[in-house]
Amino acid sequence: MTSSVIRALALAALLPALAGGCAPGIQTRPALSHKSDDPQAELRIADSALAGGNVDLASTLYEKVLARHPDSLPARLGLGDVNYRAGDLERARILYEQARQQAPAELGPQIGLARVALRQRRLDEAARRYRELLAAQPNLPLAAQGLGTVLDLQGRHDEAQAVYRDALRAHPDAQGLRVDLGLSLVLGNRPREGVNVLLDVAGLPDAPWQARQNLAFAYGVLGNTDSAKKLLSADLPASAVADNLRVYQAVRAQLASRPPVVARPSTGAALEPRAAPPAAEAEK
Repeated sequence: MTSSVIRALALAALLPALAGGCAPGIQTRPALSHKSDDPQAELRIADSALAGGNVDLASTLYEKVLARHPDSLPARLGLGDVNYRAGDLERARILYEQARQQAPAELGPQIGLARVALRQRRLDEAARRYRELLAAQPNLPLAAQGLGTVLDLQGRHDEAQAVYRDALRAHPDAQGLRVDLGLSLVLGNRPREGVNVLLDVAGLPDAPWQARQNLAFAYGVLGNTDSAKKLLSADLPASAVADNLRVYQAVRAQLASRPPVVARPSTGAALEPRAAPPAAEAEK
């Protein structure tokens, strides 16, 4: 397995966290007005449908609103999100660009354009767009996750981890940042530190599935196959579990051929990981 394959694995693991929309407390769409003729009810239903995975219903409602209100920014952004989720990235890009031109100061269109560039592997453009977002709103979690993902895909793991840590100092409860930091540490050949970071998220009642999957990956890279299998089995069928374990073994072999990385001490209360469990220690 080559480093390009490891980067591809990183892309598969990191992108779902960026595809889901805004982070807690961050509004990426403009607030809806309260005019009597504004179709707020349909937009709310469309947003709920999209969040619940009903892409067809969401698309129908957003298109209906746009047909009656061509200047509706929430509907245009929503339709962009629908196309992004459906994999029609070029259509999503066009809609986000139209929304950006309509409302240059809004974050939503800019985040959408950055995510499309990342999904299309136009990494330089994605990095530029995420840096512009961070310049406008420092430590914005979605932008920090995006820039960190770009840097991880480029193999610049130390830089990615610095981005995640800076944002975590400002937003210590942002689970997506911590999940991405843990994965970055694993990809940077520091799997034990990655386990420690991911444990802080994976054990929470509302932990995102990416936290469990990335923790399984970290355990697999450490050689703790039993713990990795247990985590994977909670979300995946047996055949997929076996496939993932084979990938983890190959990544473990690839990373073992690299020079060991000296751990750097973390600072800040938000960044203090718990110790790795005895099972992980035993597999060192």
